[in-house]
Amino acid sequence: MEDTSQRRPLIFVGNDDGYRAGGLKFLIDIAREYGDVFVAAPSTHQSGKSSALTVDVPLRARLFGEEPGLTAYHVGGTPTDCIKLAVSNLMPRRPDIVLSGINHGYNSGNSAIYSGTMGVVFEGSFLGVPSIGFSYGDYSAAPDFSVCEPVVRHMVELAVAGYLPTGVCYNVNIPKCDRVAGLKTVAAAPGRWTEEYDCRIDPHGYKYYWLTGKYVSSEPDSDKYDLYWLQRGYATVVPCRADQTAGDAISQVDGIVQNRL
Repeated sequence: MEDTSQRRPLIFVGNDDGYRAGGLKFLIDIAREYGDVFVAAPSTHQSGKSSALTVDVPLRARLFGEEPGLTAYHVGGTPTDCIKLAVSNLMPRRPDIVLSGINHGYNSGNSAIYSGTMGVVFEGSFLGVPSIGFSYGDYSAAPDFSVCEPVVRHMVELAVAGYLPTGVCYNVNIPKCDRVAGLKTVAAAPGRWTEEYDCRIDPHGYKYYWLTGKYVSSEPDSDKYDLYWLQRGYATVVPCRADQTAGDAISQVDGIVQNRL
């Protein structure tokens, strides 16, 4: 029987910005200090893909990095395709930890439901392993991620040590600043997106629409929520579950349904 007591953790790393993204490289470099790293990231930019799967074309996985302690593939599919394919076909065993990011831009408020970064994390939670998504509030093409390092290290160390509760995954957002003021565990800010699509005219005179808009919190002054603290220089941790069952509504809905049979 294999002795697993001295085995290094196997850490899966994915993202939605694509395998060339700077945030992915930054996360890989940190993760390698804590275990053996297996990367499967999209071949192209896949933001906003949530937990989408590719069902109409075959997936192709291409090796782009291999050295002791690191194996890295890019996959011609969605972020969730990447982790599912890796776990089922490419990895030597199930990962001990799942990390995703570092996303170029926030996944705060209700963005987690749309996020490909969090799609990886939700899939990881189905495996029953600690799963953490990291996002940084800088939308430029080549951000300096160094301010993220203390937060990333802290969360990875908690995962490696087994301190993070099972059945929960984590949406970590880090503000763009010189130095993070601290770390707050809070809820996702309630709100809505406004001015979502910009209508434009192409050179032939036809309309087209470009996704844009901004997120407006319905409770901007409440310290219960992530946006409040991000605006004040704190990183935030929002515990999430992939199970979207509204458990607190089951009794009420059952009463309505049964009474109207």
